[in-house]
This record gives sequence, structure tokens and C-alpha cells, in this order.
Amino acid sequence: MSIAGPIYLDYAATTPVDPRVAACMAECLGAEGVFGNPASTHAYGRVARSRVEAARAQVAALIGARAGDVIFTSGATEADNLAILGLVRGMRAGRAPQELHVISSRTEHKAVLDPCRQLEREGFAVTLLTPAPGGCVTPEQLREALRPGTVLVSLMHANNETGAIQDIAAFGALCRAHGAAFHVDAAQSAGKLPIDVAAMGVDLLSFTAHKLYGPKGIGALYVHPARRVSVLPLMFGGGHERGLRSGTLPVHQIAGFGLACELAAADMGAESARLARLRERLWEGIGSLPGVLANSPAAHCLPGILNVSFSGIEGESLLFGLAELALASGSACNSDSDEPSYVLRALGRDRESAQSALRFSLGRGTNAAAIDRAVAAVRREVLRLQALAQDEPGQGEASGEAGTREQGTWVRFMLKTSGESIAAASHQAYGCPQTLAVCEWLVAQLPGRPWRNPALGGPLEWVRTLDIPADRLTRLLVVEDALRAALAAAGGSPKARR
Repeated sequence: MSIAGPIYLDYAATTPVDPRVAACMAECLGAEGVFGNPASTHAYGRVARSRVEAARAQVAALIGARAGDVIFTSGATEADNLAILGLVRGMRAGRAPQELHVISSRTEHKAVLDPCRQLEREGFAVTLLTPAPGGCVTPEQLREALRPGTVLVSLMHANNETGAIQDIAAFGALCRAHGAAFHVDAAQSAGKLPIDVAAMGVDLLSFTAHKLYGPKGIGALYVHPARRVSVLPLMFGGGHERGLRSGTLPVHQIAGFGLACELAAADMGAESARLARLRERLWEGIGSLPGVLANSPAAHCLPGILNVSFSGIEGESLLFGLAELALASGSACNSDSDEPSYVLRALGRDRESAQSALRFSLGRGTNAAAIDRAVAAVRREVLRLQALAQDEPGQGEASGEAGTREQGTWVRFMLKTSGESIAAASHQAYGCPQTLAVCEWLVAQLPGRPWRNPALGGPLEWVRTLDIPADRLTRLLVVEDALRAALAAAGGSPKARR
């Protein structure tokens, strides 16, 4: 990234590979390096296998596990699927699927929720708990949900959107007492929070390299030895990784993963404290904005994540206006489905608040100067969009409006007329960037045109003129309705009749 590029504040999505990790990986690629297949018995294979096992020990050390209990996968998504589908299917053992019960939460990552839904389609019983407003499932909720047929509980360590940290040790104790297997998605917490699978009572734990400055495409699943016999593989073809994950091992990725884990463990304490200070600096800068709401808990939160909603703002437009920042929005940013974050909705946020959310996630490249620039940009755009969306019509103007904020698009046009002509036009709007762009274009075109027929065409012409994706057409119908209402009102105004 060049110095002039956007400020990267999306470390929860992925992290850049640490240069030391990249160098380690490069050693395993060329003919002069460790390029052999670890399954081969010749010297090249033995050297590669040695490198893999050294990395396995590094990965295991990060979570307090034995090296032999770590299975390499393509990432946390595959690890989650292997843990959930593999274990539950493996525990069926002649029983009807409806006799086996799985517990998870409504705020889990889709890599957990989708396998749970697949189990439901196969006939297994699944309960999804609704976390408390702070974002965490309580031990009491889990205790009440456990039943004789519960074979698996899957709850994440730290939420990927809000950063909320859950009481994994308490969950582990409840599962052990009940006899249920306990799976933890630690994709966001590994390398950022201390993890000890034995002390926490964890049976299966998923995590990935690319969230802790390692390469994409490599992850791991910890499996307690007592649970391994129950897990069925999802892939077949060679019996690699103790028969749980077939496929030639990518030595360069595994070596990079191992070093990334070792580096993360060494820097964890100091880096967490540094990120917590930057996170507080960010909140101090934007927390005073009108209508601001913190979705991340003040306590028990990952130090590098801050999720914030802004009242009266459409999330996609906010993100579009922050071109100098690279971060995540609570909006689906999808013209066909404007559903906001399901995590925030599950926590009780209304649609507008959830849809206007921004997730700031900080990392090794974040410094105070970047935070200050981000604060200035967010304050600028929030105040601009809030002013644009204010529901306060001007005095002495003909106005017309259409749509609602609840539907995702609301537009009002205000017109001043002089005889048969439009003297001036302005607008207020809540909507996607394309909606706002069309509104701005229209108010620039309207002055001087006759209010009876300004001859500006309709949505189809606007789409072509402004090069707007055709799938935004339905939103522009709201703009058209608002403009028609304003023109009709102009026709009934005293100035227009003179």
C-alpha cells in the first residue's frame, strides 16, 4: 500500500503477512529450499516433514495444546465445518438424528451457523441462543439449554463484529459436567488473547493464520484425543492428518503459520495494551458525535475492535464517503438485500442502527496519526449525512417526499418557483450512494426548467446518464416519486400560479 492509500482499519477481516513470515515461507518454495512433499520417504520429504512438525509445535503452543492434537486445514471455515459436521455425524452411531442436540448462538460466524443449519436439514436438533445485549451468552443460558441429547456446544471466543469476549472457561466446565463436546471458534482471538485449551475445558478449537499476520489458506483444528475417535472426516484421499484431513500438506503455508503463531505469542501482551490505547483514542474522537452508539462492550472486548452505529445515516453511503479509510460496514451493501448485520440485529439493535454500523479493527500497522485521520474523516461524513437526512423542510418551499428510512430509502425535494420556472431546488435524503448521487444531480439540473415538465426523464435515463448499476433501479423509483410530489406541490403554490 502506498502512503497515499487508504488507512487500513479492517484487521479483523485479514492481516498483511509479517515480513518475517513471508521470508520463512519463501524458504519452502524454491528448488534450493524445503519444497518436498512431507508424505515422501526420501530426504526431501523428511526435511519437509520436519519443518511441518516444528510448525505444528509452534501452532499448538499458542493455544496450550499438544502438537499431536493439532490438525491442519485450509482455514478456520474448514476447521469449523470439520469440528461441527464431523463430530455430530460421527456421534450418531445408529441413533436417529433428532435424538442428537447441538447448541450454538445467533451471533456466531456463518462458518458455524451454516454447518448448524446443514445439521438441521439432516434432522439433527439445533438450538441457537440469543446473547445478552452486551453480546455474550451467559453460563446460565447455556446451563438451561443443555439437555440429555446435547452432544455438541459451539460458541465463539470473541465476536468478529463487536469484539465481545465470552467466558469460555465457564462454558467448558458446564460442557464437561454434562458430557457434551465443546467447540470454540477462535479465529478472532487466537494470537490476541491467551488461550489454554486444557484449562478452558475446550474439546475442539478452530483458528486461522491470516488473522494473525500469517498467510491465507491455512488454519488449524485442535481436537482433544478423547474426541478424535468420534470425528468423521469431510475429505477423503490419502488419510493425511491422522485421517481427518486428506490432502498434500502445504509446507510453505504451514511454516508461515507456525512462525506467525510464535511471533503473536511473544508480542501479545504489549500489542494488546497498545491497541487498547488506540481504540480508546478512537472512541474519544467519535463518541461525542450526535446519535452515536457503541456496539462493542466497554469491558471484555478485543482491544483492536470498535463497532459503532450512527443514528440517521445509511451505512453504505457512510462507507462510500469514507474513501480514505478501509473498514467494514454493518450494511450488506447489496442492492437486492439491504439486510444489516445479523449479529447486531440479534443483539437488539433496530434495523437503522445496525445498518449504519462501522467496524473499526486495528492492528500492527495502526498508529495514533492514523486514528486521528480516521476520526476527522468519520466526523466529517457523519455530520454531512446527518444534515442531509434531517427531516426539516425549508420555509416557503414546495416539497414532496417518498419512501421511508425503515425501507432503506427516503427522499424529499424542495422547490422554489418563479412563474412557470423552478428558481431553486434542494433535497434531503437517506439512502445508498447512488440514490444520493441522483438526487444531487437532479437538484443541479432543475433550476431554470419549467416546473410543469422539467424534461429530466426517469430512472432508466438517470441510470444511463450517471452510469449507475441497473440493479439500483428500484431505489430510484423512490426518487422519481419524491420529485413528482414536489412538482405537483409546486403547481399548487401561489408563486407558481402568478
